[in-house]
Amino acid sequence: MAKKVGVLTSGGDAPGMNAAIRAVVRAGIRNGCEMYLVYEGYKGLIEGNIHKIDRSAVSEIISRGGTILRSARLPGFKNENVRKQAVAQLKKHHIDALVCIGGDGTYMGAKKLSEMGISCIGVPGTIDNDIASTDYTIGFDTCLNTIIECTDKIRDTTESHSRCSIVEVMGRRCGDLALFSGIAEGVDMIITPDHPISDKEIIENLKAWKKAGKQHIMIIISENIYPDTRVLNEKIQKETGYESRVEVLGRIQRGGSPSAADRVLAARLGAHAIDLIMEGKGGLCVGLVNNKVVHYDIYEALQLPRNKHMNLLRLIDLLK
Repeated sequence: MAKKVGVLTSGGDAPGMNAAIRAVVRAGIRNGCEMYLVYEGYKGLIEGNIHKIDRSAVSEIISRGGTILRSARLPGFKNENVRKQAVAQLKKHHIDALVCIGGDGTYMGAKKLSEMGISCIGVPGTIDNDIASTDYTIGFDTCLNTIIECTDKIRDTTESHSRCSIVEVMGRRCGDLALFSGIAEGVDMIITPDHPISDKEIIENLKAWKKAGKQHIMIIISENIYPDTRVLNEKIQKETGYESRVEVLGRIQRGGSPSAADRVLAARLGAHAIDLIMEGKGGLCVGLVNNKVVHYDIYEALQLPRNKHMNLLRLIDLLK
């Protein structure tokens, strides 16, 4: 009897999720599986928003941003009774396995379902790049390129008006978007959770640059460093002599057609998820480490220390 496999996306959307859905569905069908789409993440799962599809259902989605399956957050999925509803829905549709595309919360849901008899594989889909078991997550590269495009435009105005611009980027607790974009942009200062800079040091640096005749300043900062980045902005204007502006890029960073790198990553990881399911495995997540597709137990993956890219942090001071 053919395996019946579902696929869902959960948590924040990320460019490349559709490419991953396509890879899972196409690889599943090629392996003789019946494939099902689960809409609106774990919420849709407990509500039975599950539909059998063929390969044509994922045609023409590889270049689309967001997720055709839509996404929803369901904090209540931590409750075992809620998860039992999900298991009941999967059994109703005779689904043997589930591919869950998302971040660490999605992974935990997948692991808990695996412990309840449903073989689940996690695929890392998040712009933040905060999954330690993979060098890169699906969506990170596209988001990074969006930040670069936006910051290039901000730089034009910053230079024209001899300003200090503080560009706030996403990332939650992970500073990779700020770090990588800051190095790619050659900005004057990068402030992340892994590379914090005190207000005193920021002000002293800007005063020194002002005295040296530096006309404009570009700073990239991770979200949540300050409850409100405008506080730093006001301090800069008051104490350094620079006219300053805060540019919060916001959710524009999530959108857009996925980059080639994200599409290829999604294809590799989606296909590997199906390989694991065909081997009868579950409770695992897939990733890319040193350009090799790998997999880990989800609990093990969530305990791994995140790469803080100390080799890149060194470049900040070296290339000023």
